[in-house]
Parts: sequence; structure tokens; C-alpha cells
Amino acid sequence: MDGTVLLTTAQMREADAGAIAAGIPGFTLMQRAGAAVAARAVDLAGEGARILVLCGPGNNGGDGFVAARDLAAAGRAVDLALLGSRDALSGDAAQAAAAWTGPVADAVEADPAGYALVIDALFGAGLARPLEGAARALVERLNRAGVPVLAVDVPSGLDGDTGVPRGPAVQASETVTFARLKPGHLLLPGRSLCGRLTLADIGIPDAVVEGLGAKAFANGPSLWRGAFPRLTDASHKYTRGHALVLSGPATRTGAARLAARGALRIGAGLVTVASPPTALAENAAHLTAIMLRPCAGADDLEDMLADERLNAIAAGPGLGTGGATREIVRVAAEAGRALVLDADALTSFAGRAGDLAGHLREGGAQAVLTPHAGEFARLLGGVAAVPEGSKLERTRAAAAFLGAVLVLKGADTVVAAPDGRAVVNHNGAPWLGTAGSGDVLSGLVAGLLAQGMPAFEAAAAAVWLHGEAGRRHGPGLIAEDLPELMPGVLARLTGFEAPA
Repeated sequence: MDGTVLLTTAQMREADAGAIAAGIPGFTLMQRAGAAVAARAVDLAGEGARILVLCGPGNNGGDGFVAARDLAAAGRAVDLALLGSRDALSGDAAQAAAAWTGPVADAVEADPAGYALVIDALFGAGLARPLEGAARALVERLNRAGVPVLAVDVPSGLDGDTGVPRGPAVQASETVTFARLKPGHLLLPGRSLCGRLTLADIGIPDAVVEGLGAKAFANGPSLWRGAFPRLTDASHKYTRGHALVLSGPATRTGAARLAARGALRIGAGLVTVASPPTALAENAAHLTAIMLRPCAGADDLEDMLADERLNAIAAGPGLGTGGATREIVRVAAEAGRALVLDADALTSFAGRAGDLAGHLREGGAQAVLTPHAGEFARLLGGVAAVPEGSKLERTRAAAAFLGAVLVLKGADTVVAAPDGRAVVNHNGAPWLGTAGSGDVLSGLVAGLLAQGMPAFEAAAAAVWLHGEAGRRHGPGLIAEDLPELMPGVLARLTGFEAPA
């Protein structure tokens, strides 16, 4: 699913309409969707197992009727229960219901307990309001039953655009969706509610989807592999870029060194840590391949940046907050280099997001900002151009306001560019939730920027590689492990095989 375009519920309706306009009947799409659900149900429920299909009053329910018919035709034991009146069904859903010749029970009284599998075909991704009344009671009863659930499109009660439940939502074991994923399949908590995801091709032409102009994707190498740095026989350290990482004062230097190590391991040809004079000895005691230079503040940084070979800067981890840091960020931004801002560099602009946006515009910086949720709120809280909403849309709005690539970190990290392009990352690992992990990520982004990778692609690639490293290590991960995992992750990404 890596690299697949994500369609909102409105875009998915447009895709359905486009397919119908291209000559594919709506009922044919429904039959294909129902057949895909039935195929997964066969795999999930053994021979002789009893399956309950819960159908709702719309097209999601129509998919359920088709699935029930196909399962019965395959000799499976199927019970079907409908929420609402069969006579109230219309269009393709009514046609699907007419093709079902078995009994139709009242879902209000359905008891999911004891079934080997329940198919949730109650409500799809476009649910516009919280479940209430009989529908709410049925979902709560289903969740209490503790039986495996196969959801159709999205678990009932889940908003397909935001990944946020509208009241109670079904906890599915697996979800079958169609044509393309929706943001809510990957954004949390939706991803957890969906369980395993199966994406079924129901014949919507690629040209129809491409015509929608969707700009959100599931993050993965297919999106950025073409821009990823590649070494040739002519490569050397100066062609691979020089990243500059700004260190904080004594006793607060570790974060910068983690970032610097990340930049070096991801392939930057040279990495320098710019250190306050009082912290030089502390940094020197820990650095070998990474160079060290004194830097007492913004004036020293400005002098240092007279060397144009320093083509990427990472500032923020352990740097300290306040006016001095704002001045350092101003100098770094207005120098027009590739720039990564994190942690203290962002917190220093709390309530001053407009000032930061102005600095980035002034220097035309190719900037990537990597806040976690708290830093995002401090920096952008109260900014009218960044309203509350889904994580995807908030990140997009923030990127547009700041004129920079935004990486809103978390288990469902979102990366967005000012032009509206965005990815939702889904390969994160819980072991990445450890002190210093985000500092390494900043360094990975800086290292890729130093090698000439465009900001959006560099950010998306760094987030994915960071996730792969976490998954590769597993339990017991600490931040220091992450840079050392990069050789193995990069070898797998690039197809490198060591000589025998």
C-alpha cells in the first residue's frame, strides 16, 4: 500500500461517479466490492463456521447483501440482519437486497456473540453524524461480543477522512476497502480500529482517480525513491554535502550529537557540530568523524555560513529557548540554506509563528519543521490560518502558513508541503517513543537535504527510514541505536549486497 494515493470520502464518491460515467454500472461496482468482502470472509472463517452479516440502510449495506449472497452460494452458513426497513432501500442497495433470497433479520435484535465472524456493513466512510439509538446500541453490543469483525470500507462509526470515531465505532479485526485507501485508514485512532487492511480493486480506472488531483499519499519508497541520493564512482565527501548541527550549552549537548550522527549515517559527506565555547570539551569527548567548531551565537553563525559548502543546517535539539535562539534561527533561515528546525527552535517562536514564517520567506530557505503535537500547539495555537481539524488538514494548513515542509510527528506522522502535497506515515514502531528519537530524525532529514534531496521528499524519506529502523530493532531501542541501524535499512532500500 506504500505510495498509494489517499482519497477523501468526497473524492471517492467522485471516483465512483467517474467510473459510472465511463460505462461501469454502479451495481457492477457494488457486486465487485461485495465479492471482495466475501473472499476475505472465506479466508477468515473456516468451513462450517457461521457468519453474521450486519447490513445498514445505504450502499455499505448493499455491499453486505452481495457478500452474503456470494457466501451462501459458496456453501457458507450465513445469517443476515438489516438495520432499518428493506422497503426503504433504494438504488443499487435495493437491487443487491432483491438478489438475496435468504431471511432478513432485524439488526436491532441481532446478537453477534457466538459467530465465527461478523461482517460489519452498517455504515461507510461518509458517516456524517455520531451513531445513536439502535445503531449505537448495536455497535456497542458487537464490540462487547469479542468476535472477529470484518469491516466493509471502514468500521462503522469511523470518519474516513479524519480517522476519528463519531461516537462509538466498531473495533474491526480486518477492513476491506476499495480502489484506494482513505486518510482515516492510516490516521490514528482509525488505523487501530481498522485492524488489518485489505485494498480491493473493483475496476475504477486509474485515469479517473488521477483526474481527481488528490495530493495525499501513504508514505513509502515509491514516492521518493527517484529523488533519493545515489552514489557513483565520482562521488566523494564534498559532493555529498556538509550538514551543520547547532549544539546547546554544556550539559545539553547530547541532542545535537544524536542529530549529527543521524546526518552522517544517512549519507552526508561531512557533518560539523557548532558548539558554544563552554561546551567544546564536552562535545569533543564524544565526537570522532563529526567535526567541531566554536559558535557563541548568531554573529558567529553568520560568519560560519560565509562558507557556502555548509549547505544544510539543523537547529533546535537542546539549543535552549528564548531570544538568542530566535536570532540564531533568523540567521540560519535568512542564509537561504536547507534548514531543519525542531524542539527549542520551534518553542522559541511560541506566539510568534508569523515572525518565523517571515524569516523563512526572507531567505527562501528550503525548510523542514519537525514538531511533535505539543510543539505544534505552542507554535501554531491560535493562528487563524491553522484551524482545528484532522491531523492531515492541520499539517497542510501549517505548511502553507509557514511556507515550509511540516512534519507533525507521532505514531501516524504526517508530512505536508506548502503546495498541499502530504503523506501519512504508517510504518512507525512503538519503540520509537524514546528520548532522543526525534533528534535523530532531525539529523536524518538534514543529512538528506545536504545531499540535495528536495525538502518534501527528504522529510518523507527520513520519516519512513526512521520507522523502518525502529521496526528492525524492536524492544529495547534507544535513540543511540537508530543511526547505527541505518546501514542495514539503507542496504535493503537500495538493494545493496555486500561482496561475498
